[in-house]
Amino acid sequence: MVLRALTPSGRRLGVLVGSRQLHRIVASSLGEDLPAAATAGSSEAKWIVEKLWREFFSDPSQWWDNRTEKVNARYPDFKHKTKRNSLWLNGRFKPPWVEGELAAMAPGTLQLDIFSWNTRLGRYVKAGQFGKAMELFEQMQREGIIPDTFTFVRVLNACSGLQALEEGRCIHAQIMQRGCESDAYVGSSLVDMYAKCGSMEDAWNVFNRIPYRNAVTWNAMISGHVISGQGQRSLELFHQMQYEGVQPDPVTFVGVLNACASIGALEKGRHVHEQIVRSGFRSNVFVDTSLIDMYAKCGSIEDACKVFNQMSTHDVVAWSAMILGYVRCGQGHKALELFRQMQQEGLEADHVMFMGVLNACASVGALEEGIHVHKQIIQSSLESNLFVATSLIDMYAKCGSIEDAWKLFCQMPTRNVVPWSVIILGHVTCGQGQKALELFGQMQKEGVEPNSVTFTGVLNACASVAALEEGRHVHEQIIQNGCESDVFVGSSLIDMYAKCGSIEDAQRVFNKMATRNLVSWNAMLRGYAMHGHDREALEHFEQMCEEGFEIDSITFIAILSACSHARLVYEGMGFFDSMGLIYRISATVEHYACMVDLLGRAGHLKEAEDLIKSMPCKANVALLLALLGACRIHGNLEMGEHLAKQVLELDPGNASAYLLLANTCAAAGKWDLSANV
Repeated sequence: MVLRALTPSGRRLGVLVGSRQLHRIVASSLGEDLPAAATAGSSEAKWIVEKLWREFFSDPSQWWDNRTEKVNARYPDFKHKTKRNSLWLNGRFKPPWVEGELAAMAPGTLQLDIFSWNTRLGRYVKAGQFGKAMELFEQMQREGIIPDTFTFVRVLNACSGLQALEEGRCIHAQIMQRGCESDAYVGSSLVDMYAKCGSMEDAWNVFNRIPYRNAVTWNAMISGHVISGQGQRSLELFHQMQYEGVQPDPVTFVGVLNACASIGALEKGRHVHEQIVRSGFRSNVFVDTSLIDMYAKCGSIEDACKVFNQMSTHDVVAWSAMILGYVRCGQGHKALELFRQMQQEGLEADHVMFMGVLNACASVGALEEGIHVHKQIIQSSLESNLFVATSLIDMYAKCGSIEDAWKLFCQMPTRNVVPWSVIILGHVTCGQGQKALELFGQMQKEGVEPNSVTFTGVLNACASVAALEEGRHVHEQIIQNGCESDVFVGSSLIDMYAKCGSIEDAQRVFNKMATRNLVSWNAMLRGYAMHGHDREALEHFEQMCEEGFEIDSITFIAILSACSHARLVYEGMGFFDSMGLIYRISATVEHYACMVDLLGRAGHLKEAEDLIKSMPCKANVALLLALLGACRIHGNLEMGEHLAKQVLELDPGNASAYLLLANTCAAAGKWDLSANV
């Protein structure tokens, strides 16, 4: 601090005392004891402090008020805007009249300093109160406070949270006026804002103008492409970043692992894992959690579990990632076991954890477990959390209790597009497609704009009730809302048109898609199989393989179904064998059902029966009925009677078994026996 004043004797304070004594005088104004050697200058210091206070009250507009956000006692309460002189309310030499003058001062006379404004902005952004952060920024501008780089970073983060693209562009214009765009952190925040608001073109324009791109800047671009659904581009940027000599940090690896997870690039994820170990970031909890998430999303729950077990400590985030990993891999029961284990270790679940556990309950239809979790949520006072409440609705619907789901939905004080989408999907799941369409209409009447998830649910509803015209109307809305480019919406359109009988429309949607993932390829393949377009289905499968898509179990259900309709026995058997030998995919009951149907249609009843006997799991009713239907077609009464007996042992009241057996008797010419059955 520089005290620009004269002592009563007319000499400068700097001449009267040395720099160390001056430091002691300043310390005395903080209330600290002065050493005996400095007491000679105490009268001068007292005079200086009083002069500064009089200067303060003569024009308070020239001083910053730091009291609101002050976290350190050594930081001054008031600081001059240009001279940088400082004053403390607990100072040793503070005149007794100061408190009275401060109390008489009109509210709003003093301005907060930029540090205090930035601290407030940061607090709002961290709490997710982005709207309040923007309001505070507007107030800051009205009061004539000049923003600095820290201000712009926080405001851009608020724009990212709100996804207000136009507001972000206005902030960008101010940044350019202030000449702050070239700052690495401001530039990175601009890139991040544009990416999260869906404008990668603007993000690239900013990125290319930053003269020095550090890891923070590259991280923003890598994460931005992941957010915009361009995982492969993120991986390319990761390589380019290293080629330019910028070393990745933990945030980089988190973004790259998310990219691998988004496109199912398991092998690439393993290479990144090796690089993480070499870089010494293996013990970083955020990196470890992203590794768990990547392995789970890429279908390797064993690797995810290995990473989890190697972690020295597990926080709630790591537990949540592992639980969600089991849910994604279809191991809901294992996820619930892990949740119970976590609670035994004394950790309290947060809202993310509860959402994961509710997803686990939904995936395995564990209604009783879900009700128990619901009680814990109430005890934790999290039932009003929008995301938790939405997960509860989803759990009850998927567990077959649509009444409880509807009750929770009606109790919500405010409902945005997320709970509306979930309740619509819930009614589709429970076989109430027409009700789902009615809810979609009600949602729009209430002024809630649908998003891509809503459209996906509504298209599923149209498909479930074969409402082709309604589906076409929804397709028009999708185009108007700009959601046609969404790969999941496109996949749902293909599925809807195929199930509603218009394979031509399904093919048109598929051909127009700019980006296709495995879901869209599988949807088109199922459509071909459903409509008996077996040649197109086989060509489609070959094209999938040529383009390098990692075939999954759903792909094989579709291609085996196509082989069944075309009675391509040897081709179907070849595909079935290749599942385990080439693609390392374990056959499920659905795959065995396709093979039984294929062999049965072609008259290979003995081979179909042998296949059922060779299954690693017990045959279910649907599988046995499929072969019983083949016995009816080919008039094999002996096998039909045997299969009907097995079905009735599993399900004594199954009417289909009696009907198929009666028809089998009739096909064999046993009319009396058919009548008795």
